[in-house]
Amino acid sequence: MPLFWKPYRSDVTQFIEQLKAQRPTLEDEQRRGRALLWDRPVDREAQGEWSEARVPQQPYVYQTKS
Repeated sequence: MPLFWKPYRSDVTQFIEQLKAQRPTLEDEQRRGRALLWDRPVDREAQGEWSEARVPQQPYVYQTKS
């Protein structure tokens, strides 16, 4: 290892660290945003009904049925 060796940190890593230093609540905001859109309970009954009602797709979508 060279005498003046410094560990490499990419521009992206430096930007993210700087952003987190400027906005300490950033990670909590991201978690709240994710919970708003993605972390929802799954309705198993509705999901089962949707699976049963699904029509299989034909092998070539653009081919007309003869």
